[in-house]
Amino acid sequence: MTLISNCARLAALSLLTIVSSPAMARAPPQSGQSSEVTFTDHPALARNSEILRRMLSPLTQEIIRRRLAASGTTVAEESIDLAKARFVVDVPSHRPAAGYGLIVFVPPWDDAKLPPGWAAVLDRAGYIYASAADSGNKQEVLTRRVPLALIAAGEVLERYEIDPARVYVGGFSGGSRTALRIALAYPDVFRGALLDAGSDPIGLPPDILPPADLFSRFQSSTRVVFVTGTLDLAARASDASSSDSMSRFCVFNVRTIGVPDTGHAVAPPAKLSEALDSLQHDRLVDQGRLDACRAKLDSRLNAAIGEAKALVAAGRGAAARPRILDLDRTLSGLAAEQIVDLAAACGCGLLPEEKGNK
Repeated sequence: MTLISNCARLAALSLLTIVSSPAMARAPPQSGQSSEVTFTDHPALARNSEILRRMLSPLTQEIIRRRLAASGTTVAEESIDLAKARFVVDVPSHRPAAGYGLIVFVPPWDDAKLPPGWAAVLDRAGYIYASAADSGNKQEVLTRRVPLALIAAGEVLERYEIDPARVYVGGFSGGSRTALRIALAYPDVFRGALLDAGSDPIGLPPDILPPADLFSRFQSSTRVVFVTGTLDLAARASDASSSDSMSRFCVFNVRTIGVPDTGHAVAPPAKLSEALDSLQHDRLVDQGRLDACRAKLDSRLNAAIGEAKALVAAGRGAAARPRILDLDRTLSGLAAEQIVDLAAACGCGLLPEEKGNK
């Protein structure tokens, strides 16, 4: 499938228009668990335009923008019918002095439920748990799984006293992979990611780097914990690849927790407790190490942009094309403006012509 057809598909998905019938939300319980919670507010961070800005590459965003402009349409901001969306919300029996913690969980299954044994751990530690129904691996990521997680986060943050330092996104298996994408794109919401038996390398599709300001925040303040069974060889390999990529992109606050003699299974309560403890107790990032790594990353970025610019200036658009595409895939939001400018100037077919241009 070509770059253009991929983008056209994403554009079509982003234009889903939902007309919701008026409905009153059922208030989340003051304590205890409810699996039939509904919400009526659609937070700004869950709007399609914001999701696309944070989670699509610069070229993909520009292609969508041009196609929409050519058709005279705009992005429909909501892809979720809130009157039909259902969430499980579990509230601890006590509120910690600094406020509740929050875990928004992206499942691989479609039921809204807590993993076995987790409720008691979350209650003791003072965490609210929120997860959406019909948000499993068969659902669309950008137009369902991501906005549902963000809606859950926004609504719980609005309704409860939450400690912002203990707001995490997590998931299991395929849900964990989606949770990593959310953490990468929304470090201003989630301070940590609990990745249970599922991960991908960052800096490659689908885990492209977000805009530079957001990625800087991810590097400096997001804590990442992998929890994986020692017998789950595929997930262990993906964790290693993901962890290596984070090191290359100057993300150092990472920990791996093994579950002995376990295959592909949800973390047991004891390991959930260990993971929460790791997420909660911030390990200081070595600022000197971070600065040195960022300098190397900036040098790599500037060199790649310089090579592409030189080829475009020399009229060698065909030679510049793969370099621009590589920038869009691997450095993405760190060079968003330059990538779009290069694609527009190269004359190498990366962007559809804007209306009125030949």
